[in-house]
Amino acid sequence: MAEIETGERIAKVIARSGLCSRREAEALIEQGRVDLDGQTVQEPGTKVLPGQRVTVDGEALAAAEPAGLWRFHKPKGLLTTERDPQGRPTIYDRLPAGLPRIMPVGRLDLNSEGLLLLTNDGGLKRRLELPATGWLRRYRVRVYGRVQQSDLDRLSHGVTIDGVVYGAVQARLDSQSGSNAWLTFRLREGKNREVRKLCDHLGYRVNRLLRVAYGPFQLGALPEGELEEVPAKVLREQLGTAATPAPGKIDSGGHARRRR
Repeated sequence: MAEIETGERIAKVIARSGLCSRREAEALIEQGRVDLDGQTVQEPGTKVLPGQRVTVDGEALAAAEPAGLWRFHKPKGLLTTERDPQGRPTIYDRLPAGLPRIMPVGRLDLNSEGLLLLTNDGGLKRRLELPATGWLRRYRVRVYGRVQQSDLDRLSHGVTIDGVVYGAVQARLDSQSGSNAWLTFRLREGKNREVRKLCDHLGYRVNRLLRVAYGPFQLGALPEGELEEVPAKVLREQLGTAATPAPGKIDSGGHARRRR
């Protein structure tokens, strides 16, 4: 209701249309290329009310797409960013053509793999990333070292490392084979490189890190490098958010395969 009464920031309206990011929309406004009801917009904070017409370079915006969510099995060796100044490969180099503009929910670092959620809606992205949401992230971690469950149990009370406070983490030893062990980590904060820093703190060197769940969304059997849209019904059940119907599974070559 508040949005109907007060309107929505014009840069956000442009971004939601899929034309560009909010930051890029602000640049378009600064360049004088955006009009609202025929008048050039000067401020990116200008509010758009229902029924008003926004144009960019004289062209009307496309209608905003419904919020959607995708599961991507991120391979190791890809950055979770749109562009890299050093020219390293990013997740966008593996995503198929023809998608709306989608953004990652949280991040996985270069050497981490597994479930990465992507969305075309900035509001949904912020909602899923908020610490207040408290969604459990689950990781499978392979470390070098002889692991003691008693060491892992110390994490359940939270720890402070280099002045950074990490909340309670559930960690379990799954198996030990020679000098390598598989662990399961469950955490809710997801701070930068949190699992690696916690393992380093305990004296264990991570040699593989795989995220297998983010809240109710699971990696499951999704093959490496493939993308699959979360069905609208599932998204509504989990978030109360409308979404477009799922188009089927898309592999890294851009081919859609319908579910049977």
